[in-house]
Amino acid sequence: MRADHLLSNLCIAVTRPVDQATSLNLAITQHGGTAISFPLIAISALDDYQQFQQQLNHIDVTDWAIFISSNAVDYSMPLLIKKFGRIPDHLRFAAIGHQTAKALALYGVHEVLVPHTRFDSETLLALPEMQDVSAKTIAIFRGVGGRELMAETLKARGANVYFAESYRRINPQKNAELLEMQWQQNKLDAVIVTSSEAMRHLLQMSEHAEWLRHVTLCVNHERIAEEPQQLGLKVLVAKAPGDEAMLQCLSQLVKHHD
Repeated sequence: MRADHLLSNLCIAVTRPVDQATSLNLAITQHGGTAISFPLIAISALDDYQQFQQQLNHIDVTDWAIFISSNAVDYSMPLLIKKFGRIPDHLRFAAIGHQTAKALALYGVHEVLVPHTRFDSETLLALPEMQDVSAKTIAIFRGVGGRELMAETLKARGANVYFAESYRRINPQKNAELLEMQWQQNKLDAVIVTSSEAMRHLLQMSEHAEWLRHVTLCVNHERIAEEPQQLGLKVLVAKAPGDEAMLQCLSQLVKHHD
């Protein structure tokens, strides 16, 4: 990616987990902006994998394994392969997006059902393969907690659904003082938030904070925008997933600066 001035002089906080923020931080810098690392999600192993191992006992009678994230792949697949010695031949795989599918490929899973437009539960559920699931058994591999839409919709279509939870998400930040300080020094224009959970953390830590009303929240899905918009905050929604669409979203702020 060549250096240019697409984000000239913009100071942008990135709230993704550290290992998932690297490429976006670099892109912001290459386009003339300043990236501020402020992860609101950290991924952690479970203290006890006994329940997860019990869920793997159902794999023999499971038709579909749906992976919600690349983290779900990385924390689940080594245990699944260790238990069975290989990837079960009968098991069909689905992933929420291409990054998750790429993660599965690293473990030898190359045939994966993936949405082609937006990468979310709704788009995956809209695919033909997810319509006729009556009497099918479906495992949803994810972190502890999360949205219930996928499971509820598949159950309504007649599927037997269970969760295989292999990691947990925590908020590594105690407060949002770093962002407030950056804003006071005129060094914070936007905050990138790419998950509903990270948005909840940000809003909880910054409740009634003056600085939050003066920066723009840049998100990659309408669903993430709903709560801050209800609070009257400034929100921009990227037109597509991925870093490139987020950079284009951020570039709108440069015009406001001029």
